Amino acid sequence: MIGQRQGIIVWLYSLKQAKMLRRFGNVHYVSRKLKYVVLYCDQEDTDALIQKISAYSFVKKVEPSYKPYLKVQFENKAPDKAKEYDYKMGI
Repeated sequence: MIGQRQGIIVWLYSLKQAKMLRRFGNVHYVSRKLKYVVLYCDQEDTDALIQKISAYSFVKKVEPSYKPYLKVQFENKAPDKAKEYDYKMGI
């Protein structure tokens, strides 16, 4: 079973070595135009993998995804009464 995963965005100089990144985790997407790879790995291993991947000469920049740290439970805001009446005027 898959545990907590986190995405890593790897910016490359050339896409020739994009296939080699498969050994670090699951390659989710490869952008040929912008030359980056989205890679998913275990959340505990992200810091070590970022250091290991950024040591390669073909890597321009490595960024972690902040999606696991974002709050996804949104609070329900009461509707604005002034806007509610504006929509009913056309009827």
